[in-house]
Amino acid sequence: MSTFLLTFAVLLLVVVAMAVGYLVQRKTISGSCGGLGAIGVEKACDCDNPCEKRQARMKKEQFWQENKII
Repeated sequence: MSTFLLTFAVLLLVVVAMAVGYLVQRKTISGSCGGLGAIGVEKACDCDNPCEKRQARMKKEQFWQENKII
């Protein structure tokens, strides 16, 4: 029983550490393949001028890219 509790505690500690890391960095979760950017597509929508919501999101993403640690 003690082995189970120890294993559960370590697993819970790892999950909490990952959650705190995600909250601190505030980066979006992305897959390993790179998504549409890997094949040269700049944006998912077909619009020439994105909506205000999308522009705000792009501005925020650009800010995070300029200020990331690595």
